This record gives sequence, C-alpha cells and structure tokens, in this order.
Amino acid sequence: MQNDSPNKAGVPARLRTALPDDVIFGHSSAMAEIQSRAARICRTNVPILICGEGGTGKEVLAHWIHCNSEYASGEFVKVNCAAIPGTLLESELFGYEKGAFTGANHVKPGRVELAHRGTLFLDEIADLDLNLQSKLLHFLQDGTFSRIGDHSERKVDARLICATNKDLDQERQTGRFRDDLYYRVHVFRLKMPPLRERREDIPVLVEFFRKQFEKQFEMKSEAFPPEMLEYLKNLAWAGNIRELSNGIARYVLLGPEAQIYQDMATRRARNTGLQIGGGDSHGMLKRMSKDAIKEMERNVILETLRANQWNRRKTAQALKISYRALIYKIRDAGLISRRAALQKADASGTISVGGN
Repeated sequence: MQNDSPNKAGVPARLRTALPDDVIFGHSSAMAEIQSRAARICRTNVPILICGEGGTGKEVLAHWIHCNSEYASGEFVKVNCAAIPGTLLESELFGYEKGAFTGANHVKPGRVELAHRGTLFLDEIADLDLNLQSKLLHFLQDGTFSRIGDHSERKVDARLICATNKDLDQERQTGRFRDDLYYRVHVFRLKMPPLRERREDIPVLVEFFRKQFEKQFEMKSEAFPPEMLEYLKNLAWAGNIRELSNGIARYVLLGPEAQIYQDMATRRARNTGLQIGGGDSHGMLKRMSKDAIKEMERNVILETLRANQWNRRKTAQALKISYRALIYKIRDAGLISRRAALQKADASGTISVGGN
C-alpha cells in the first residue's frame, strides 16, 4: 500500500507521523501478507481481531489500520483491558454522570464516547470481565450505550479493533469469554508473527530504533556492523520487538560494551539447569552476561578478520576501533596463536570455529 493514500489529506499532523511502512512491515513474506490483508480491510468498518505474542507490534498495526481508514480524522482511543481493574473499567469505557457514585463529582465521558468517528482499540480483550463483556456486546450490536448513572442512551460510530496474546477460541471454550461476543469481535483476524519468524526484518528495526533512541537520548552511537546484525538475527527474541527495542536503547546509552543481551544470561542458566538464586546469583548473572558479550565480540572480530584476509589494519577500520585496541582484543580472545589453524580450517571447511 502506498504511503500517500488519498484519505490522509484530512488526517491530523500527529497521525501523519506514524511509523514508515518499511519499519512496520519490513521485508519478510510473513509481514507482506499481513500488510496485504490489512490494506484490503482497513477501509471497511468490520471489527478486527489482532492476535500474536506480546511485543510483536499489535498496537502499531492497529494504529496503521486507523491511519489508513475512513476514521483517520478521528481519535485513536486505546483501552488496556488487563491494566484497569474491572470495577473501574466500566466507568473508563462508558463514562459516568455526576453523582452516579461516591466520588463522582463531575461528568466524565468514557473512552467509547471519545472514539466517536474514530477507532476504539481494546488491547488484551481476553482479560475483559464477563459482566463488562455483556455491556460491550450491547454496544457492538447497535452502537448505543449509557453512562453510569444515566438512563438515556447515546449513539457512537466508531471502528473497533481488538488485540490479544491469548487463544481467544480456547478462552471461549473454557467459559472465560462469551460466545456471542467472540463472534462479534472475530469477524476479521490478523495474526502477527513473532520476530523469530521474520528475522530478515531485524536489520531494518535495529537501525530504526538506534536512530530513534539517538534523538530521544540526544546521543550518538555507532551503526551495527554486518557481523553483529547477523548475530542478532540468530537470537531467539522471546520478547519479540519489545525485547529488541530495549536492547538497542541500552546500546545507545552505554555504547558497544552495553549488556544488550543481559536477559540472555538468564535464558542460558535456565537452559543449562543452573539455579538463579541464592547469595551469589547477582555475581553469577554478571559473569554470564560478561561471557556472553565477550563471546559475541570474539565472533565479530573473527568474522571481520576473515572478511579482510586477516589484515589487522583493515579489520580495525571496519570495526571502527584503534589498531592498538584490536591487537589487544585479538590477544585477549586467543586468536593470534590459532591463526594458522583457523586459516587452514577456512581452506578445508572441516572445522567450524566461533560458535553461533
């Protein structure tokens, strides 16, 4: 879909600053399919359900759909159903009249009302209280609702987009989600792929986050070399794009020595059966994090040396470090004594050095 859609002429400036399409969708076939399906449905008013693991960009996609819809000139109103207790969520959604309950000293319009001629985004819809599910269903059926303490009905024209990281069909089967509401919000479904299924998009995301955090922190940082980007593409990224973003933030703040993969130490401990806890757990985590960074640095140096036929001055220039610093790092990593063996392995292809 093109970025200069005709409907954007009337979109407020705050919405025209949405993320570029190549950042949202990248270059992977999985996200190309998401973009194609979203583009076909965004100009209609059917409810959309966006599924996917936490941190995959469900809200970003919902905002993109809003910006490319006929409701783009209205508000994009988000409600996190999991973050607001059920007793407060009803008033947050539908608002209340003055004197409706103790402490209601003024009239408060709800989020549903604020989304009139815009988009209502219900995040974590699976966590919505059963009682509220009934009231939401009534609103979806005819577009009307009542504020708490008011018997008159108000009509709202808003697009509905819901999101969840849970299996909504399973929630329905176990009785935690109403059947009738399920069929109302499940008209059109989009499933965001985890980052591990769109690894080719990682370099685009890394560079985007790096530049964004440079602006946010008013700091400069070095661009990631190709070897490090390859390393990042091979990580599991259990936290998906959110985890990647946090890692890049640490990189911009602390530099190349930042523990970008601080949580990787915890994952390694879990995979190897080590117990994180006890008196020396903090020290152990620091050592494991340090080892992980050292291993990554060693692999990057090794691959860059190979790419430059072991010319150390060219390697130092490629890594953007001083020649003296490179010599120290080569010695510290034990690469000098193994140069002949490594070159022989490269020629024969029988030995793989450097790990993942």
